[in-house]
Amino acid sequence: MSKELSKFISLVLRHEPTKFGVVLDSAGWTSIDVLIDRIRASGFPDVDRAALDAVVENNNKKRFTISDDGLRIRAAQGHSVEVDLGLASKQPPAVLYHGTATTNLESIKDKGLLPGKRQHVHLSSDQDTAISVGTRYGKPVVLSVDASRMFEDGIRFFQAENGVWLTDTVPAKYLDIDQAIAATRSR
Repeated sequence: MSKELSKFISLVLRHEPTKFGVVLDSAGWTSIDVLIDRIRASGFPDVDRAALDAVVENNNKKRFTISDDGLRIRAAQGHSVEVDLGLASKQPPAVLYHGTATTNLESIKDKGLLPGKRQHVHLSSDQDTAISVGTRYGKPVVLSVDASRMFEDGIRFFQAENGVWLTDTVPAKYLDIDQAIAATRSR
C-alpha cells in the first residue's frame, strides 16, 4: 500500500489538491490532520499518522517534507499548481543531468528543456538518477547540462529539500544533445 499511498499523496500535494478538498498555502503546506482525513475519504480508510510518517520516511526520492512543528506537510518539488517553496537561488555543480526518453530529443533540440505542466525543469546531480527518471517516459537518454555556464549567464537555480535541482528552463545551447544521441545509438 505504501507505493500507492505515496503516489496518491503526490497527486494531492503536487497536482490536484482542490479535487480532494485539500487547501495548500502559498508555500505548498497543508495540515497533516486534514490530509489524513482526505486520504481516508479517498479510498485509504486505514491510513493514520504512523502510516503517513512511514511514507514520508521511506520514500526513496524524499518527495515530502513535514514542518518543524510536525503539523504540516508539503511536496518537496514537482508542483503543477502554483506554490512558492521559498528556495534561495544557489550555485549549481558544473554539470547537471536530465533524464528523458529518446522520443523527446528532436523537440528538445529545438526548444530546450521546458517545465511542461510543472513549475520548473528538474535536474539531477548524478547520471543514475537521470536514467531512472528517463526510464519512466520510454527508452531513456541522459542529457548533460552545462549548469556552470547557465549560472554564469545569469540563469537561476534552486535546490529542493530532497536534492533535486530546479530551474525555469534550459535553453538547448546549454545541453550536450549530440553526445546523448550518439550514446543512445551505441546502446
